Amino acid sequence: MLKPSDFDYELPPELIAQEPLPQRDASRLLVVHRDREDFEHRVFREIVAYLVPGDLLVVNETKVLPVRLHGVKETGGRVEVLLLRAVGQDLWEALVRPGRRVPPGTRLVFGGGWLTGEVVARTETGGRFIRFHYAGSFEEVLRRVGEVPLPPYIKQKLSAPERYQTVYAREAGSAAAPTAGFHFTPELLATLRAMGVGVVPVVLHIGLDTFRPVREENIAAHRMHREEYFVPEATATAVNQAKAEGRRVIAVGTTVVRCLETVAGEGSRVRAGAGMTDLFIYPGYRFKVVDALITNFHLPRSTLLMLVAAFAGREKILRAYREAVRLRYRFCSFGDAMLIL
Repeated sequence: MLKPSDFDYELPPELIAQEPLPQRDASRLLVVHRDREDFEHRVFREIVAYLVPGDLLVVNETKVLPVRLHGVKETGGRVEVLLLRAVGQDLWEALVRPGRRVPPGTRLVFGGGWLTGEVVARTETGGRFIRFHYAGSFEEVLRRVGEVPLPPYIKQKLSAPERYQTVYAREAGSAAAPTAGFHFTPELLATLRAMGVGVVPVVLHIGLDTFRPVREENIAAHRMHREEYFVPEATATAVNQAKAEGRRVIAVGTTVVRCLETVAGEGSRVRAGAGMTDLFIYPGYRFKVVDALITNFHLPRSTLLMLVAAFAGREKILRAYREAVRLRYRFCSFGDAMLIL
C-alpha cells in the first residue's frame, strides 16, 4: 500500500518561486534519464539538445480564466466566489465565502452590475451552483470584473497577469494553468519546429482540485475531480502516426499526460473527441502513450508528484528532488523545469 508519506520530501519554503523569471526560457532544467543514474543540469532553452527531428511535443492549449470574483449580496454584505467549472448555459459550480451566509436564492452583484448571479442550489461538497446574467461575452465580462486565482502557495500579487498563461493558451476554461508550458517562448517553439519537431495541441481544463492534498492513508482511495478535455482529430492522427513509426511522444505537463492516457486504447492508439477525466496516475500505472515528460517541481504528497513518480520511478524522482533542493532550484508554478527521458 502506497501512502502520502511515501511521496514526502523536505521543501524549504523559500524555494517556492513567488514570481516568474523575466525570460521564460531562462529557467533551469534538470534532466532525468530513466535508464541512467546521473542527472544533468541545463537552462531550459537548451532542451533543443535533447530533442530530435520526428519527436512530437503535445501541449495543453487551455487558457486560465479570471474566475475569482469579489462582489456583494444584493441585500448587502461582501462575498467571494471562485468559479470551478461550467455545468450548463451560464450555470457554474463555485466555491463561495462566507458560504453559510449565501443560501440558495441569494442574488449577487459583481463589478458594479456588469455581472450578476443567483445561487440556485448547494453542491454535494458544500459549494454552490450559480446562474449568471450579463451582456455580451462572458469571457470579456470576467476579464473586466474577475481576477486570476493564483495557487495558494503564491503569496504576492502578480504584476504581469499574462505570465500565468502559456504563450500558446487558446481555449478559455481553466482555474489553474498548465505550468510546464510556461518555459516555452514563441522563438523556442519556432526553433523546435524548424528542427523537425512536431507540436500539436490538446485541451484539458484544469480545476483547483489540482492543489488538493491526498488525505487518504492509502493513496489508491483518493478520487480526482473530473476535468473536461478535448483531443482534436489532427492531434490523434499525429500521435498515432508517431507511435506507429517509433517516434517519441513528449508530454508538456502532467495535464497532457492525463489527457493522452485517458484517450488511449488498444495498441497505444489514441482517439479524438471530448469528455471528462478523473484519471489518477500513481506508481504501478502502465503508460500507453507518453514516452517523455516535461514538468515543473511539485509539492510534497501531491497527485502531480505521484504521477511523475509513476513515470520515472519513486526513488529516482525523490532523489532528483533532493538534488534540486540541494542546488536551490525554484519550485512549483513559477519555478524551474524537469525533463524526463
